[in-house]
Amino acid sequence: MSHNKSLWSLGAALLVVVMVALVLAPGAWAQSKYKTLHRFNGKDGQQPWFNLVLDSAGNLYGTAFLGGNTGCQQLGTCGTVFELTPNGGTWTEQTIYRFTARLESTNGSNPRGGLTFDGAGNLYGMTNLGGPENLGTAYELTPDGKGGWTESVLHNFTGQDAWPEGGLIFDASGNLYGTTTWGCGMGCVFELTPNSNGYWTETILYGFGCCGGPTGGYPVATNLIFDAAGNIYGTTEFGGKSGCNPGGCYGLGVVYELSPNVDGTWTQKVLHKFTGGKDGSSPTGALVFDAAGNLYGTTNFGGKYNQNGNVFQLTPNADGTWTEHVLHQFTGGKDGGVPFAGVTFDKAGNLYGTTTKGGAAGYGVVYKMTPNSNGGWSYRVLHAFVDKPGANPLSGIILDSAGNLYGTTGGDGTKTFGSVFEITP
Repeated sequence: MSHNKSLWSLGAALLVVVMVALVLAPGAWAQSKYKTLHRFNGKDGQQPWFNLVLDSAGNLYGTAFLGGNTGCQQLGTCGTVFELTPNGGTWTEQTIYRFTARLESTNGSNPRGGLTFDGAGNLYGMTNLGGPENLGTAYELTPDGKGGWTESVLHNFTGQDAWPEGGLIFDASGNLYGTTTWGCGMGCVFELTPNSNGYWTETILYGFGCCGGPTGGYPVATNLIFDAAGNIYGTTEFGGKSGCNPGGCYGLGVVYELSPNVDGTWTQKVLHKFTGGKDGSSPTGALVFDAAGNLYGTTNFGGKYNQNGNVFQLTPNADGTWTEHVLHQFTGGKDGGVPFAGVTFDKAGNLYGTTTKGGAAGYGVVYKMTPNSNGGWSYRVLHAFVDKPGANPLSGIILDSAGNLYGTTGGDGTKTFGSVFEITP
């Protein structure tokens, strides 16, 4: 009897220890809270595919590739730019600019990339179509102080530099940089420089060769990025091998660096060529640096498990080469698969991202990766999309100062038209 009582006492004591440990363990009982901030109805936009941006007041801004006004010649609807304003727990959506068929040949249509702020609160972006040659535009939206916004076209893309995709980024001097998916052979990296007369001058920094070639081709990443020395980094979806076939270029994508020369030219260097094996293939998301100078990104396909992609790290070596380390291989199951967007760091060094497929219902996930003391990374699904209104999140994640996560979903394209969501950790 006393022996059984001792076992019961020991078991009870162990239970108390476990309960206390769980209560004290950071996040042990915590569960991320998912909230839909806005559902698009088509008239206010459709397919908000790209990353959001926050202003200093906590308002969210983004673009919708389709929806809004009708009549645009190639895709029917013209796309929108939208703002979401917090109101004590709810959010109010306002369409701040509608691309129109009437102005399609001058102002552009169908923005296929996110937005960028300057220091004065103006927004900058690109349209994939429209303009005089229907090959896209770079534009600025300026607030009028009365709640409205005025669009100005900074550059009309031509056959030399066609169909821009992704966002624009600023350098310290106020110049803008971006990519096109065609022209220059298989895409261009360009710079837009403001002039004193209000116009902007475009300079092609680098052209990916016909069919991509060994230096890559078809740069569709969300954004370029700079390092502290002024070098530019990006990815191409294809290329990396010489030659081409009837369907495009050989190779499964590259990570590249562009370095400025004293004579104003730029030199391109391939940091990694993807093979389609465990290292992945077809990177489509933007890259990000950590404090130590390592690069992080995702591949849309390839990887270890049935072409579901991965999360990778590129580490610089003393001899100027870079080494790839795969941090997570997506299986296409509950952990998700086929990430279109890149990853984002929080202040603690954790990574966040989205996948377009996989998860509990197959509609994609939002995930978090935490570095371990042994040099590895722990992977956790924060949210699995379970219905068609939350289908296929192509955008990446952004964080506010409180650590809340924001992103968009594309919807099913027929009855649902995309949404903006928040995840509170």
